[in-house]
Amino acid sequence: MPKMKTNRGAAKRFKLTGSGKIKRSKAFTSHILTKKSTKRKRGLRQTGTVDASDVKGIKRILPYA
Repeated sequence: MPKMKTNRGAAKRFKLTGSGKIKRSKAFTSHILTKKSTKRKRGLRQTGTVDASDVKGIKRILPYA
């Protein structure tokens, strides 16, 4: 059986936490920041966790995570 390939785009976007949850960064932070409030931009800096419904698919494309 050959080795499984990791999806490199997903590997750059997701990391595993110590408890096994999948960590992700928030969207909407790259441009058009002038119309977004400071409070909103500050919240977007924080990391989030992947929703339970998406975990199965992400674990499939990151077999060694």
